[in-house]
Amino acid sequence: MIPLYSAQQIRDADNFAINSLGMPSIILMENAARSIYENVILNLSEKIEFKNVGILCGKGNNGGDGFATARHFLNNGYRVIIVSLGTEEELKGDALVNFRILSNIISFYPESKIIFYESVKDLSDLYTCDLIIDAMLGTGSRGELSEPYKSIVDKVNEIDCYKIAVDLPTGLDLEYAWGETIFNADLTITLAELKNGLFYSKGYKHSGEIVKGSIGIGKKYFEQLSVSEYLIEPEDAYFGIPQRELDDYKYSAGKVFVIAGSANLPGASFFTANSALKAGAGACFLAFPNSIKVLAQEKLEGAIVLPYNDNSKGYLSIDNCDEIREKIIWSDVTAIGPGLGREKETQEAVLKILSENKNTTFIIDADAIYALGNNNFKEISLKGKVLTPHHKEFASMLGVDLTKLNKEQMSIGKNFAIETGCYLVLKGAPTIIFTPEGDALINTTGNPGMAKFGSGDVLVGIIAGFLAQANNLEDALISAVYLHSLSADILLEEKTELGITPNDIMENFPNAIKFIRNSFIQSY
Repeated sequence: MIPLYSAQQIRDADNFAINSLGMPSIILMENAARSIYENVILNLSEKIEFKNVGILCGKGNNGGDGFATARHFLNNGYRVIIVSLGTEEELKGDALVNFRILSNIISFYPESKIIFYESVKDLSDLYTCDLIIDAMLGTGSRGELSEPYKSIVDKVNEIDCYKIAVDLPTGLDLEYAWGETIFNADLTITLAELKNGLFYSKGYKHSGEIVKGSIGIGKKYFEQLSVSEYLIEPEDAYFGIPQRELDDYKYSAGKVFVIAGSANLPGASFFTANSALKAGAGACFLAFPNSIKVLAQEKLEGAIVLPYNDNSKGYLSIDNCDEIREKIIWSDVTAIGPGLGREKETQEAVLKILSENKNTTFIIDADAIYALGNNNFKEISLKGKVLTPHHKEFASMLGVDLTKLNKEQMSIGKNFAIETGCYLVLKGAPTIIFTPEGDALINTTGNPGMAKFGSGDVLVGIIAGFLAQANNLEDALISAVYLHSLSADILLEEKTELGITPNDIMENFPNAIKFIRNSFIQSY
């Protein structure tokens, strides 16, 4: 796991360097500037050709980083256009020092210039640049952008060139990973350590590739800090892959029971049941309406249909609970919800099943999540269960506004998992796993091709298959989430994101396992 740090922890690191290590703040700024320059050269030298660099500099220390970075580009032969949002009289401290040095040096480079911003017309020279560096606002910025920043970001986002953010894209509130107007970075060079708000929600969308820059204090200081947010690494996925024994047989290799599907939504259940077997489960039963069982028999690839008497209704009702109870007890893991439908009788059945089987490892998805709404989740023990909603389903279940959830997903997700004792897999871009201990584990694989009906049903089946074989639920859950998305990433070698289907992800899943195994087998 790669730890992620809050903006406050990074600011505290600056204070530690200055007050405890005795490093002058101007040295920290110079270290940052050199690191920014070196990272730009390292990351762009093989991607684009550039000789013209635009730098947007704010009035604070982030702007000071920009002024100092401009000096390094000038000294190495680049044409640099600096747009300063502050006049010399408005700048202070280290930012002022670096501005004055830059003002003196730039006189030797007549093709480069400093422009003091007054209106968006002053951004016209940036259209001549091959790349633009955003050094306007740093980790102290909060809330929505005011003017002139909003107008500047809107205008610069229209310019067709490579864009780089220093520390974070201007307009991104790191505390919530949110903002309405945000600089669209292709690359973010985040200083000191990786910051949590860059990796989910609007940070994930606007930060582009993220690399770590340095202020010169090393790793030891950060290693002693307490964190609760992490990035999932390939190594984590490797160690969560179930291991087969030589004497395993179908019932010892993981037993999965899937309660899913209805006459109106039959397909989801097939994705879930088939994916459980693709993930290695030895046996899988699908509870399915008897009146349409022929559909399941045609679509299942090894899973067995357990038909229940639906009286030709085409959906699960509370009268069917006794019919399927034995298989719930039999299973190592029961997945419930995909395509079940939202009839009142079905919702009552879901609540009865969950309340009567407290010790069963359930994966609760889709229409079973819906059944937990209206505060029903407070009446049922979710301890040790896995919930897999997408954002809209989770917001509806909690009865909160979707925008509020999106903005506060980190705190809401953590609190829910802690209070209920469940594992919450909040599906999205990216998917985040919230643990009962209060950790948030951010998935690092996946692409827009997964945004299709059925992808989540495949994930539920993969999670069920892995958990049925697992000695450690959390390790298996992490691996299942990572590999599900990795399967989609591998498909990009042959397809575009537009052509990836849930069935493709399911069929390619064994290759994702093989890819990770082959990547690490030589090392362990």
